[in-house]
Amino acid sequence: MNFTGTIWRPPYEAWSSLLQVTAGCTHHKCKFCTLYEDIPFKFRMSPISEIEEVLKVLAEMSPDTRRLFLVGANPFVLNTQKLKNIAHLSKQYLQRLTNIGCFARITDITPKSIEELKELRTVGYNRITIGVETGDDKALEFMNKGYGSVDILEQCGKLDEADIEYNFFYLAGIYGHGKSAEGVKNTLKIFNQLNPKIIGSSMLTVYPSSELYEEIQNGSWQEESEKEKLAELKMLIEGLEIKTHFAALGASNMFNMQGFLPNDREMLCSEIDKVRLQYDEEFLKSYRQNLKHL
Repeated sequence: MNFTGTIWRPPYEAWSSLLQVTAGCTHHKCKFCTLYEDIPFKFRMSPISEIEEVLKVLAEMSPDTRRLFLVGANPFVLNTQKLKNIAHLSKQYLQRLTNIGCFARITDITPKSIEELKELRTVGYNRITIGVETGDDKALEFMNKGYGSVDILEQCGKLDEADIEYNFFYLAGIYGHGKSAEGVKNTLKIFNQLNPKIIGSSMLTVYPSSELYEEIQNGSWQEESEKEKLAELKMLIEGLEIKTHFAALGASNMFNMQGFLPNDREMLCSEIDKVRLQYDEEFLKSYRQNLKHL
């Protein structure tokens, strides 16, 4: 099996078979991100011969694979024909394969027409995970995400029209100290117009090797407290009007929780309140400080 650097996948893809088709990130400029710093290059696509070798192994190890998750920060950046070729090749070796997921950036969708997206849906691409992080333009610009809230609306609208299901990653703490109320309000304006099947929430963890750490050191940005992040998460859950599965399951969350909105809204908010009452700021902060790796 060929994997380059640390392998990342969403918690809800735990039962998917993994196939590396890219390594690294095409953007690699988000101020908070350190996920791909152990890769000695910015981005590359795996040779088709390498992909085929891994598929041969998967065919032997997991012949009943129904879902593949393509490894890499944003494999969806590959052009339509390359993605179709990967799907066709995968189905040659995995006879029961029905769908394929991957990470994607909003900017990966931009050059693809709705017709191209429909073609990708036909060959199996579905339930892709997009690290939008927020729908607040100030935070998106400061963190150098490379797109704005209008882009999120337009590109996810294209996915909806193409019948490609998608999930969001949300990053609690992205707004900075004292700015979460406005940030969540703006995010809700965007999220409530869209149809993410899952909103997976992580909590901002700042590592010394990140550009954001430098911003904090020079006084350009102040991190939210742990209790602020929890309050922010509660505001988001209270304001989401869409039907979605909300899940805070990754290591950056001190506690794990999940539920379906709107039915489980009260339960999720109650879980957050329990943590805020049970633990003081120093205890919560110590968890973050001792989190050596995401």
